Amino acid sequence: QVQLEESGGGLVQAGDSLRLSCVYSGRTFSMYAMGWFRQAPGKEREFVAALSTSGGRTSSTDSVTGRFTISRDTAKNTVYLQMSSLKPEVTAVYYCAGRPSSIHSRYSHDYTYWGQGTQVTVSS
Repeated sequence: QVQLEESGGGLVQAGDSLRLSCVYSGRTFSMYAMGWFRQAPGKEREFVAALSTSGGRTSSTDSVTGRFTISRDTAKNTVYLQMSSLKPEVTAVYYCAGRPSSIHSRYSHDYTYWGQGTQVTVSS
């Protein structure tokens, strides 16, 4: 049974930084591509960033490219989302997701396992 647990969210001001963490437990972490998605109130869940099993290939949505960085620490079974220069429009619940494939994806339906989410609120 795979479980994902996010942490690191909170209330910050515009321009601040946050690092989200997602701890993975269960089957071999290194076999799973990982992604971050977010869902703002009244909106659909959307892709933020993802990376391959090796961490060598990443992708992110255009609006966060250059400000958000996804990474993974296989030794700690953890995937991170480093967010900088935060803006109020990124306020949402952020979800970590795992896909049993070496290849990452931008599509939520490609992911099998999901965490419960962590709230990120950016005030202006």
